[in-house]
Amino acid sequence: MEGVPNLPPHLQGEFMQNLEQMQMKDSLTMYNNLVERCFQTCITSFRSKSLDKHETSCVEHCASRYIKMTQRVGLRFAEHQALQQKRAADAAGAGR
Repeated sequence: MEGVPNLPPHLQGEFMQNLEQMQMKDSLTMYNNLVERCFQTCITSFRSKSLDKHETSCVEHCASRYIKMTQRVGLRFAEHQALQQKRAADAAGAGR
C-alpha cells in the first residue's frame, strides 16, 4: 500500500477499485463459510419453518465463535506481516 501514492492517478483509481472488489469478495466468502458451517453443525431437522430453541442457541454460539476466530486469525496475520516488514527493513538497513 505504500507504493500506491507513487502510481499515476488513473492506476491509483484502478488499484483501489480492485482492492475494494477483493475485500467484498473476501467478506462474502467469510459470510458464506459462516452460514454453511453453522447450518451444517446446528440445523438437525426440518420439522418446522422456524428454528427451535436449541438450534437458535447453537447458531448464535457458532456464529460468535466463528467471528471471534476470524478476527483472531486476522490479528495474527497482521502481526506476522508487521514482523516480516520489520525484518525486511532491518535487513535492508544492515545491507547498507
